[in-house]
Amino acid sequence: MKERLGVYICHCGGNISDYVDVEKVRAAVEHEQGVVIAKTTMFACSDTNQTDMVQDIHEHNLDGVIVASCSPKLHLTTFRNVTERGDLNKYTYVHANIREQASWAHSDDKLGATEKAIRLVKAAIAKSRYADPLFPNQFEAEKTIAVIGGGIAGMKAALSLAEKKSNVILIEKENQLGGHTAEWGSLFMTDEKGFELTARIESDLRKYNNVTILTGTEVTDTKGSIGNFELKIRRRPQKEDDPMEIIELHVGSIVVATGYDHYLPKQGEYGFGTSETVITLPEFKQLVDKSAGKSLEFNGKKINNIAYVYCVGSRQNEGENTYCSRFCCTSVIHTAIEAKKKFKGIQNIHLTRGIRTYGKQELLYAESLQMGDLYLQFDEYNLPEIRTEGKKTVVTVKDILSAGKEMEMEVDLVVLVTGMVPRADQSIGTMLKLPKGRDRFFNEIHMKLRPVETVIDGVTIAGTCQGPKNISESVNSALSAATKSFSYISKGTLETEPIIAEIDQDICSWCDKCSNACPFDAIEQIETGGRKVASVNPMVCKGCGMCAPVCPVDAINLIGYTSEEMMSMIDALA
Repeated sequence: MKERLGVYICHCGGNISDYVDVEKVRAAVEHEQGVVIAKTTMFACSDTNQTDMVQDIHEHNLDGVIVASCSPKLHLTTFRNVTERGDLNKYTYVHANIREQASWAHSDDKLGATEKAIRLVKAAIAKSRYADPLFPNQFEAEKTIAVIGGGIAGMKAALSLAEKKSNVILIEKENQLGGHTAEWGSLFMTDEKGFELTARIESDLRKYNNVTILTGTEVTDTKGSIGNFELKIRRRPQKEDDPMEIIELHVGSIVVATGYDHYLPKQGEYGFGTSETVITLPEFKQLVDKSAGKSLEFNGKKINNIAYVYCVGSRQNEGENTYCSRFCCTSVIHTAIEAKKKFKGIQNIHLTRGIRTYGKQELLYAESLQMGDLYLQFDEYNLPEIRTEGKKTVVTVKDILSAGKEMEMEVDLVVLVTGMVPRADQSIGTMLKLPKGRDRFFNEIHMKLRPVETVIDGVTIAGTCQGPKNISESVNSALSAATKSFSYISKGTLETEPIIAEIDQDICSWCDKCSNACPFDAIEQIETGGRKVASVNPMVCKGCGMCAPVCPVDAINLIGYTSEEMMSMIDALA
C-alpha cells in the first residue's frame, strides 16, 4: 500500500477553475491518508509543471501520483511518462477527470461541481494507495504489412511503407491499380492526367523487391490481432487457363484504403435516366477528356450552354447522405474551366448551394468568375427543376442571391454534380469489425488526435474509405496511416496495455456469458485438464471490464482495477 502520494489539481487555464473552486479541492484532499503534497497548477501538462512534478517525486520520495485535470484521452500518456521520469512505475499513476465530469458537466452549479470534484479526487487517491506496479505485455510481431485497396491512397501508403524497408502486400479487387483517380484527365494544380499520376506511382512501386502487388484479388476472411493477422484471399485467374487461387497471408498490421463509390442518382432525379441531356459529373469529365475537335458534342448534338446542379447525393434533406462531399465544387469548376478552354462557345451556369473551394482551390473559383461563368444559388427547400419540352431542356431555379427571383433557362446539357458515398461492398469492414460513423464511412478513433487509427489495434484507415477527400487529402492520410502501421511492427516486438481481464480458470466453468458480453471478441473457449474454460487474448482485450460483472462465479478480475481498488474508490465517493 502506498503512503506517500502527490496530488496535483489543474486550473486548465480556466476550463476547470471557472466552475470548480480548485483551492477548496486542494484543501479538502491534502489531509487524506497517504497524501504528502497537494498543489494547484495553472496548466498541469506544461513542461514547467512536468519538471516540477518529477522534482517533487524525488524530493518528497513519492510512491504515487494523482493529477486532477482534463480527459485522460488527452493527457494520460503525458502524466504516465512524468511518473516514469520520476523512477516510478507508470501504471501506478491515477488520473481524475474533473473537467468533463465536474466543471463542464455542472457549469451552472459551482458548489456542486466543486463537491463532485472533491469526491473524484478522493476516489483517485484511494485507488492510488492500492495500485500495484504493472508491466506491458510483449509479443513478437510479423513485419509484413497488408494494404487493402489499390487506389491513390493505397498505392501511396504501399510506396511509403516500401521506402521504410517494410515488406508490403498490396491487395486490389480490380484487375488494375489506380482506382477512380486513373479515370480522370487533367488534375487541378498540376495538370497531370489522373492515369499518368497513378501509372507513375505504380512504376515506382514495382521497383521495390519488398512489394507484392496482387490485383484481381479480394479478402474473404480475416482472423488474429495486431502483430499476427491472418488473411485469406481469393485471386481470380490472371490468364485464361489459370486456376482460382486461395492464398493465406500472415501480416503484422493492415491499412484499409478501399475508397468510395460515386453517387448514382435515382431514376428521374433531376431528370436523370429520363432525359438524354442529363448526365453525372464523372460522365461529363470523361466526355471533356475524350472529346476532340473545336466544339463539344454529346449524342450528336453540339453543346454550348451547360447547367451544373450542385450537391446531388450530398447534403440531402431526404436520404442518408446528409454530409458535404467536399471535393465536388473544385472538381466541377475545374472541369467547367477545362471545357471552356478546350471548346468554343461554352457558357457555364453553376446552380449551387454555396461554393466550397477552400485553400488554393479558391483560385479556380476566381478564374471561373473571370472567364464569365454564371453562379446562381438555391436553397435546400427550393431545388432546381429540369424538364424536357420537345427537344428543349429547360432549367428553372429560384436564385436566393437575387431575393428568390425565379429564373428559367434553356440549356444543351445538365451535369449533376454527384458526391462520394461509401462503398456498396463493405465486407472488409465487417470482417475486421471496423466501426462506421453516421455517414456510413469507416470511423477513426479521434479526428484530431488519432485520425487514421481504428478501435481495432493494428488496423488503420486511409483515403476516402473514411470520408470524402480530394487527392491531396487522401495522399496525406495514406502517408499518416502508413507511418502508424509501420510503427506497430517496426521493432518486431509489440507492447500492449497490461490493464486487461484475467480469468481464474480453476473457478471458470464456461457459461459463455463473458464471451457474449465482450465487445472486442477477446474471450474464447479453450480446453484445459479436460475442462472447457474461458481464456483472454491479451492482444485484443481492451480492459473495458464488461465481462467481470456478468460472471456468475466471480472468476474474472480486471488487472489494474482489482476488487480492493474499486471498493476503496466506492467508499471514497460515498
